Amino acid sequence: MKNRLKVLRAMRDWSQAELAGHLDVSRQAVNAIETGKHDPSLPLAFRIARLFEMPIEEIFDDGEPS
Repeated sequence: MKNRLKVLRAMRDWSQAELAGHLDVSRQAVNAIETGKHDPSLPLAFRIARLFEMPIEEIFDDGEPS
């Protein structure tokens, strides 16, 4: 699943560790999501969306047409 997490994190000038702290996950989990090696759980996707004040669909793209 493609996502904009790295771009959004960079816009706030946060390191992966800082973002991980805000989300209560490991830095490795943030890295795995950013690189597409792991998809976040639905609860984590909601936490990410709330943190960036954006709809989930604007952060994550499953590649399916709308």
